[in-house]
Amino acid sequence: MTTEQKTNLIRVIVSIALVAAIWLSPAEGWLGGALYLLPYLLVGYDVLWEAVEGVFHGEVFDENFLMAVATVGAIALGDWREGCAVMAFYQVGELFQSCAVDKSRRSISDLMDIRPDHANIEKDGALAQVDPGDVEIGTIIVVQPGERIPIDGVVTEGESAVNTGALTGESLPRQVRSGDEVLSGCVNESGLLHIRTTKKFGDSTVARILDLVENSGKKKSEAENFITRFARVYTPAVCCCALALALLPPLFMWDASVIGEWITRALTFLVISCPCALVISIPLSFFGGIGGASAKGILVKGGNYLEALARMDCVVFDKTGTLTKGVFQVIRTQPEGMDEQTLLSWAARAECYSGHPISQSLKAAWGGEVQNGQVTDVEELGGYGLTARVDGHAVAVGNKRLMEKLGLNPAEPQQAGTVVFVAVDGVYAGWILLGDVVKDRAREAIRGLKAEGISKTVMLTGDTDAAARQVASQLGVDEVHSQLLPADKVQWMERLLSERKDGKLLAFVGDGINDAPVLARADIGIAMGALGSDAAIEAADVVLMDDDPAKIALAMRISRRTLRIVRENIVFALAVKAACLVLGAVGVANMWLAISADVGVMVLAVLNAARALRAGKE
Repeated sequence: MTTEQKTNLIRVIVSIALVAAIWLSPAEGWLGGALYLLPYLLVGYDVLWEAVEGVFHGEVFDENFLMAVATVGAIALGDWREGCAVMAFYQVGELFQSCAVDKSRRSISDLMDIRPDHANIEKDGALAQVDPGDVEIGTIIVVQPGERIPIDGVVTEGESAVNTGALTGESLPRQVRSGDEVLSGCVNESGLLHIRTTKKFGDSTVARILDLVENSGKKKSEAENFITRFARVYTPAVCCCALALALLPPLFMWDASVIGEWITRALTFLVISCPCALVISIPLSFFGGIGGASAKGILVKGGNYLEALARMDCVVFDKTGTLTKGVFQVIRTQPEGMDEQTLLSWAARAECYSGHPISQSLKAAWGGEVQNGQVTDVEELGGYGLTARVDGHAVAVGNKRLMEKLGLNPAEPQQAGTVVFVAVDGVYAGWILLGDVVKDRAREAIRGLKAEGISKTVMLTGDTDAAARQVASQLGVDEVHSQLLPADKVQWMERLLSERKDGKLLAFVGDGINDAPVLARADIGIAMGALGSDAAIEAADVVLMDDDPAKIALAMRISRRTLRIVRENIVFALAVKAACLVLGAVGVANMWLAISADVGVMVLAVLNAARALRAGKE
């Protein structure tokens, strides 16, 4: 418990004890009433003050106003003990609610407790601790065993096991050594690591994750927006009904002696009508669902996106880096007028500045080193490839479209795979065939989506038709469209969006910078977070931190479980409220029963909402 919660608990206990003491004392009449004011003000002064502030700020109809009117009215009618008890029980419910919310926040904070306190930099032969935000790109930082990596970078020295559980939800450590990329937020478990930073702290993985989680609550779901709109109409309506209940029956009955009875019923009606169970439990359910997903390495940027996951009907995938590992290997080469090593040399040196998986594979197959000044005038051509000057020669490396753009018409290999064509000084030099590796859990991802009711899976890729269809047949993807430029992907996305069923949504899953426009256009954009580009992660609504496409089905299950909890709370709270309101209006339910019902509904709704936190653990 926080200090404030402990203080409130003491207030409640002391006020209840005072009420009991006054009840048992011989004090009666106005003396007893005056004594009851002490516990009433002790336990309810903050509610009364907030009700008064709400009136002056134009926010009249909230739970504080309802409780203030109900309890002050009870006291004015001489029901001193009831007024005190109602306020005390209301504070018990508020205290329980506060503890439940704090527990949920702590659970999520524990899951996402990845913010580094410092970074170690060597100065004069000793380690100095500095603020991660002050570390520049390219700085060598030292991460000792047991410490959390503060900034994204590349290992320059050392070897260790790195625990990525805080980012991906996976407990199995990953072995890293010199040359390997490491992400901030991971824990160095064994050896000493020297890391050259590749990003500033504000742009690193840990900072992006914290920003996503902290801001996820700002994007409300349809259910949350419904409750907000509902409360704005509901509260004034019940206040008008309570006023009518207090005035109209005595007026029609022409009996002044029953005015007190009907005012008591109206006050009971107000206590019962308090909508706090709905107002707190619905946001808490979505907050819990987002936290449960985060524990599994699924970052959802808001309650609206968590809700949308349950309505997916079609999932569209990019291929490379999404369904496949993006780890290409040179399978075969077909040089023209030169030997195989020379062809690889031209292609690898032209691609030396690119971080694309194909480029990395070409450089690995060649095995040589690029000298300073060898490669100049590099130009990336989206959807085609690139051109560069290598040792003064114009080299073009890319797909068949690039060759056709240069006026060349090479023959393609019959074997399935990704084909890279090479031209030197405008003359066709040959092709290099690369094969991609399907991700271990890609088949499980497609099966899982179909089990969750997804009616159609589609692959959009810039790769060759043969390579795309080979992967699609391996995984069971329903529809394939290949050899697409980024603009072609957007066009296909528009077509697929126009074909979707009413009320159903379409998701796109991608990882590359050229996927950002499609991710933004889809109903739900899902990005690969571990190896995906910053642009893709920024454009996406959901981020998979370990690049595991099988977790899309898990995200759907978490979404549906959260929505089921939300619906349970809405139906339960409204049903109990409606029944108690009727009983209160006809005089069956007194104020004691009213507050018991109100607090009971709130407690049960909050407990049910807290189940959403475990959605990712089941």
